Amino acid sequence: MAVRLPAQLARRWSLPWRARRGRVARCRTALSRAVALELAVAEIVRDLSRQTPRRPRLPGQAPQPADLALVFCSTAFASDLQRLLPLLREAIPARHWLGCAGGGVVGTGPDGVPHELEQQPALSVTLLDLPGADLQLFQLEGDALPDLDGPSQQWIQWVGADPQRGRSMLLFVDPGCPAINDLISGLDYAYPGVAKVGGIAGQHSATHGSLFFDDRVVGGAVGCLIGGRWRIEPVVAQGCRPIGPVFAVEKAERNVLQLLSAGDQRGTPVACLQAILETLPPAEKELVRNSLFLGVARSSFQLGGPDDGLQRPAFLVRNLIGVDPRNGAVAVAERVRVGQQVQFQLRDAGASRQEQEQLLGDLQRRVGQPLAALLFACLGRGEGLYGRADGDVELASALFPRLPIAGAFCNGEIGPVDGTTHLHGYTASWGFLLDDPTPEPEV
Repeated sequence: MAVRLPAQLARRWSLPWRARRGRVARCRTALSRAVALELAVAEIVRDLSRQTPRRPRLPGQAPQPADLALVFCSTAFASDLQRLLPLLREAIPARHWLGCAGGGVVGTGPDGVPHELEQQPALSVTLLDLPGADLQLFQLEGDALPDLDGPSQQWIQWVGADPQRGRSMLLFVDPGCPAINDLISGLDYAYPGVAKVGGIAGQHSATHGSLFFDDRVVGGAVGCLIGGRWRIEPVVAQGCRPIGPVFAVEKAERNVLQLLSAGDQRGTPVACLQAILETLPPAEKELVRNSLFLGVARSSFQLGGPDDGLQRPAFLVRNLIGVDPRNGAVAVAERVRVGQQVQFQLRDAGASRQEQEQLLGDLQRRVGQPLAALLFACLGRGEGLYGRADGDVELASALFPRLPIAGAFCNGEIGPVDGTTHLHGYTASWGFLLDDPTPEPEV
């Protein structure tokens, strides 16, 4: 049943669904590595102004503002965050502002080449002109969530955005926000079928938050529900490859695996892993020491051979957080249940490249060229994973030439796996902005 928001909850920053006549979709981006905030802002303003189309205007007429400005700033500027938005808004016309600080910044400079700038001062600003967009921005305090067992309308009224008008959601969460997983679950509950992409902002020692919302720096969570003719296509690359068979969970308690089985093989998780190790080459055995994870299936389809046409489960990759040598049990950073399927996973640069090339290649064949892409990557990726900078954005640029890319390195990445939104680690969570017209909703 459709839920209608009370009139007093209609947000003043919602854009009408119908496009203004003659408007053209456009993405303008700028990236600065300047170490002083004023210099970074001046460089951003200069590069964005050079990309602004020159149209004849009446005397005194203001330039057409962008629909949405996305700002990603390095935590190196943490003490200056409250000065950033006023400086940008004074020089750049945009209706709405959204973004976060991060441990690193992703952005695209005037040469059209995207870069990942880690652990250094950096500022990235993206201006989006989205004719036909319906944008509902929201800011949540995060310390008093509605009841997950209550009606979804409580969540909808708390957020203040109409789910009937939304197709996708950008979501940024402050690292000090409590119950982040409950927040994400509640938004899935209230906005089902809405693809959610984003991340947890970077930590810093300043007393204010890490999120940008219109003219303020805030904590909690901020986001934008996107509708009309625009949507975000998510791609979550977890950067792992499986080793050994898919096991069924025979015995478990909460997040502790106690007994696994695969065909005739049955044993503790440690015994099953030892059997896998015997089949691995030396290089992979070394990876197991530092880069071992567990994939937890999100569905329970029966597995078959590689060409049998059966659907396989989507694995949610999670950290292994402890081993009990007395009984061979393993603790994993996810609740598991009897009958669920799991598989050990290794994480390395080669696996990450191969997985991401496949996922992005599939996307390119399905949707063609997006207007822009957003990347929210784990702090453990980047040079730490690939051995050099720009590892993720170069893969995307090879498939989507001249695609503007922006984003941040996060303390946790938000994106869907098998239709459910999760908080990830070591992941590249992508959002590709697509102009995807749909019939105008009935009034």
